Formats: sequence, structure tokens, C-alpha cells
Amino acid sequence: MGTFIQLVVDGLAMGSIYAALALAIVIVNQSTGMINFAQGGMAVLSAYLAYAFLGMGMPLILAILIAVAISFALGAAIERLLMRRFEGGDPDTAVVVTVGLLTLITGICGWIWSYNNLQFPSLFPGDSFTLLGAAISWRSLGTFVVIAAIMVLLQVLFQKTKVGLALRAVADNPRSSSFSGLPVGRLLMVGWGLAAALGAVAGALVAPRLSLTPGMLDGALVYALAAVILGGATSPIGVVVAAWLIGVLENLAAVYVPFIGHDLKIAVPFILLFIVLLVRPQGLFGRKTVVRV
Repeated sequence: MGTFIQLVVDGLAMGSIYAALALAIVIVNQSTGMINFAQGGMAVLSAYLAYAFLGMGMPLILAILIAVAISFALGAAIERLLMRRFEGGDPDTAVVVTVGLLTLITGICGWIWSYNNLQFPSLFPGDSFTLLGAAISWRSLGTFVVIAAIMVLLQVLFQKTKVGLALRAVADNPRSSSFSGLPVGRLLMVGWGLAAALGAVAGALVAPRLSLTPGMLDGALVYALAAVILGGATSPIGVVVAAWLIGVLENLAAVYVPFIGHDLKIAVPFILLFIVLLVRPQGLFGRKTVVRV
């Protein structure tokens, strides 16, 4: 029983990493209707900025907050100066641009800070405590709580606030939103800025666990995209629950399903993804799109 609980706890901790990135992807999707493949690279760049500020002697929390603020401005600038040029065109072109942006940011990070593993301090203590026979680290618990709080705040933002509703309206139909008087351009910049700021938080939470490198979030991005599709790209709660589910199931399958083991556990979330999409194409918590004819 202790092994089972430990696997669940470790799975939730790893799932929180996927969830942090998935939430940033959801913000861009909710405000623009597209998937930003550069989100992982933007989060890594934010972590490197915080690392640079730490090197200047700033306290950790201040370094992270400044990195979050810079990331918000950077995300808004990317939308205004780059992505806006592709709005209204082929959606596939915009997606390819985000892939190119990911490659560019990764290269810039490697050029400035090298590809060596760097140690990034954690906001939470590194020791752990025992609960029901499982060792739970304060670092994992802190990440879990922060992600849960962000999930609730985003759900409230998109469901209960004027800004959130306006972001959703722009994503659903920018032309009609413009005719209704909504400042579409500014809302798109806010959406990208919020996603970049959340990515900065994700980078600061993940870097102490994985070591800071330009490709730190490449693997996590694949799981985060799986969580977005599985949970439903319109639901912050859905993607977090899906990310936790992926983290727990791959851990349990690696230990309790002999032919999977640790080598094939990466296939577990995608098998789950295929099964869910066959039954519910909009994801577990996504809303079904209704088209009037």
C-alpha cells in the first residue's frame, strides 16, 4: 500500500509540472484559438532571466517576480510584432511560426547561457515528511498547491470576469468581437502576456527539479500538449486534472504493468488520449462546439 501511495504522490508532483505548462497553453488558446508550441521555450527563457537576476545578488522571490513582469511584456510584444502578422491567414502557418519561435528561443538561451546544466534554487524547502507511508517533499507539495491555486484563478478569470469573457469572445470570433466594440488587438496582447507570465512561474517551479538547460521543458511540453487535448483546451480545470491523471497513470503503469516498465511508460498518456478522443473528441472537460447552419 505504501508503494501505491508513493507512486500516486510522485505522479501528482510530476503531473503538476505538465499542468503548469498546459495552463499557459490554455491561456493562449482561450484568447487566440491557437496552440502555442513556443510556450516551453518562453518559460525556459523566463527561468534563465530569473537565474541572471539571482546572479546579480537579488533575492529569489524578487528575481522571479521581475522575470514574470518581463515575460508578460515579452509575450505581449511577440503577439504585437510577430504573431499579429499571421492573424486572419492560414492557422497552420501561425502554428509553424510558433515552432520556429521555439527553436529560435532555445538557440538564444544556449548561446547566452550555454547548454550546461545549471542549478536553480527552489522557493520551497528541499526536505520531506511522511504521510500514510509515503515520503512527500515540501517542494512537490508547494508546486502542487501553487498549480491548484492558479487553476482556480484562471477558471474564475475565464468564467466570471469581463476580461476573461472578452478573451474567449475574441478567440471564438475576432471579427464579431471587433464589431461589438471589443479592443481585439489589446486583448490578444493581454492573452499572450498572461500566458508568458504564467510560463515564467512554471519555469521557476520546474527548474529546481529538472536542472536549468535550454531544452529543459521539451519533454514536458509533449505531456502538456497531451493534457490540453485530453482535458479540453477550453477548461483550465480540465487540463490540470488531465495532467495529474497522466502523471499518476504513467507511474502506476511503469510499476504494475510488467510489459510497459519504465521504458514504455511514455506511451501510456497517448494510449489514454486515443481512447478518450474516440469517445469524447472535445476532451474530458471541453465544451462541444455547436455550429449553426
